[in-house]
Order: sequence, then C-alpha cells, then structure tokens
Amino acid sequence: MKKTFSIAIDGPAGAGKSSVAKALAKALDAMYLDTGAMYRAFGLALLRMGVDVTDPAAVAAHAGNTDISVDYVDGGQRIYIGGEDVTGAIRSPEVSAAASLTSAVPEVREEMVALQRRIAEGHNVIMDGRDIGTVVLPNATLKVYLTASAEERARRRCRELEEKGAPQPYEQVLREIEERDWRDTHREASPLKAAEDAVIVDTSDMSLDESVSALRALAEKTCG
Repeated sequence: MKKTFSIAIDGPAGAGKSSVAKALAKALDAMYLDTGAMYRAFGLALLRMGVDVTDPAAVAAHAGNTDISVDYVDGGQRIYIGGEDVTGAIRSPEVSAAASLTSAVPEVREEMVALQRRIAEGHNVIMDGRDIGTVVLPNATLKVYLTASAEERARRRCRELEEKGAPQPYEQVLREIEERDWRDTHREASPLKAAEDAVIVDTSDMSLDESVSALRALAEKTCG
C-alpha cells in the first residue's frame, strides 16, 4: 500500500457501503469514517429540538451550531451529539428520513464536508457516503460506486429490521428506498452520482464477503 491512501465509497442506501467499508478498513488497517452517521446525528439533533426538518431555512439555521463529533472505541466508530453517544439512536427509520431531508440543505453539507475532511487529513482512510468521491475526497486514491437493485436493498433492510425486532412490510421498505433514491439523486446540493473515475461495483448477487474481496482486490491494485 502507498504511504497514505484514501478510498471513497459512494452509493445508494442499502447497497452495503458501511458493512463493506468497515471490513475493508480492518483488512487494510485504515481508519473508517461513516459520513452517513454524521448526517443522521444532525437529523436526530433537529428532531429532538423540534425543528421542522422539511423547512430548509429552519434546518440551515442550525447547520453551524450543532455539536457533532466522532471518536473510535475498540476499533469502532462512535458518533456523539454534545458529548452524548447516539451511535445506536441514529438508526431508526424516522432519523433516516430526517437525515435524507436535512442532508439536501447546502449549508448542512458545507459544514459536514469540512468536518469530514478535517477528520480524514493525514490518515489512511476509507470513507463512505453519497458524495465522497465527487465532493469530499475528489482526489481519493480509489473511488468506488457500490450499488445494488432497489429490490435487493429492500430485502436487506427488511432482514436488518427483523433482526432488530422492528420488522416492517417489504412493500413499505421498498417504497421508502425508492423515495430516498429519488431525493438523493435529485437534490440540488451534491446529488448522489458516481464520480467519473469511479469503479462501479454491483453487489446485488454478492455476499458481504464477496463484496469485501472485490474491493480489497481493487484497493491492492490501485493503492499498492
């Protein structure tokens, strides 16, 4: 591996970005940064304050004054709001929807991108999100666009919710994923899209191990 490298992994919700990125970071002894967790934390903070997350002006007013931080404990990323560990609390469907809405506000993305760059500076880092290769790390050593069919992503989400004891109907989950895809790809600020020099990896028919192996091979070829 090169002395310092960065790997940007973008893609739609449910494509397996976080799981693959975490495993890849461990395999390559790199720092993993889940940028989606940062937007979720911001969404949760606004929900707790009673802010209307559908009002861009109200959301923008809080973009620079919400205390969100990241730490690493036993090799895992923890996310905090004002010093409170909210790593588990940010994974609810309500917070997910709030994150999707608030992340479309330009002022929010500007603040988060600056924070993400500061965290990544000087480290071997693997970062996943929706605008990493296009905006956050435009000079990343390797850019990957990880995707899967909406139907497969909905099935994965249903399994995840069932394992957490909060099952939801497949049709509802699929509809929510398709709606989020539309919002993420049509937002004005940093819409979801593959960077021009990204490698497209479709995980629809891949297991987690197969997905990690595919990206590790790309990393060793590109970052080595």
